[in-house]
Amino acid sequence: MLTLDKFEEASEKVKEVTLETKLVYSDFFSAQTGNKIYLKPENMQFTGAYKVRGAYYKISTLTDEEREKGLITASAGNHAQGVAYAAKCYGCKATIVMPTTTPLIKVNRTKSYGADVILWGDVYDEACAKAYELAEEHGYTFIHPFDDPAVATGQGSIAMEIFKELPLVEYILVPIGGGGLATGVSTLAKLLNPNIKVIGVEPAGANCMQVSLKNGKVTTLPSVNTIADGTAVKTPGANIFPYLKENLDDIITVEDDELIVAFLDMVENHKMVVENSGLLTVAALKHLDVKDKKIVSILSGGNMDVITMSSVVQQGLIFRDRIFTVSVLLPDKPGELSKVAATIAREQGNVIKLEHNQFVTTNRNAAVELRITLESFGTQHKEQILKALENENYKPKLVRTMI
Repeated sequence: MLTLDKFEEASEKVKEVTLETKLVYSDFFSAQTGNKIYLKPENMQFTGAYKVRGAYYKISTLTDEEREKGLITASAGNHAQGVAYAAKCYGCKATIVMPTTTPLIKVNRTKSYGADVILWGDVYDEACAKAYELAEEHGYTFIHPFDDPAVATGQGSIAMEIFKELPLVEYILVPIGGGGLATGVSTLAKLLNPNIKVIGVEPAGANCMQVSLKNGKVTTLPSVNTIADGTAVKTPGANIFPYLKENLDDIITVEDDELIVAFLDMVENHKMVVENSGLLTVAALKHLDVKDKKIVSILSGGNMDVITMSSVVQQGLIFRDRIFTVSVLLPDKPGELSKVAATIAREQGNVIKLEHNQFVTTNRNAAVELRITLESFGTQHKEQILKALENENYKPKLVRTMI
């Protein structure tokens, strides 16, 4: 399936349902890494992710009879929307099985395209098993989210667009869940330029492809644990695994904390909302030991619910020392609170929240604990505020807490 002719066919076909996602040059990440960094913003697709490419191309290869049976798939969200939207374009009935942990925004958008949604299991693998069961029971045509050469060929259209826009690209970073996107991108990239480096990026808590490649065979993880729900896969695709063994140059794993600060960087510097799985390739940039290379990071999607977004922003600010909480002990007498406030104000610290506890001790000279949550410009400014409090003999102690 994965031939240059098929990739060219798929690239033309997906134009019917995709928006043009031109490369975005990143001054910010280029300066940070010493490379020329380009972003491929698939988060800007109509369905919010690249998955519509593979789904639409796959459905285009089906017979009328296969489409009339109705389609079914399992997905943590983005493939679900891709299949639902593509099925709507072809006038097919679609049933989507999604893990119970899927963000509400992805569930609602999938339903908005006319698909029936069934919530089942805690992770993709459990939802997938249920989808296969329903496919056999009702005779539905199963559209696999990644372990299908036709789906992978559709996803490979991303690489075709990258090469047309940046022919001399030297590195492509691609997120990996089950491996469909990485299969399409790496296979086509190597066909077009055997010398290019294609690096897969996985969450450290769901590194099924890294483990499988190390073992030389498809391996199932006992469990997965990551905030990158779109790539929380325990078992990579068996049908596509040979392509990945041949065409992937390396795998980088990224911790969840790295995704949180990457989200903050993306919002502040590029004004783009990218979901955690889509940020894998951005967080991986600092792990590359290269300089002066043309690198493309594929941002695979941007479907993040507002509650998750607010939590990620808050955690990112804490990780970057832009928000912190400090505890000081004060004498139990009038005017002490204003003195602390004046000290902080002189250092341009912004107080977000105060907690005042008069019953922390019976010692009247240090009878009040004051917990102050502050906003700062970053680590250096935070240290400056703490030093000022020390100079006033408040003996500040940092407190690990959420705001």
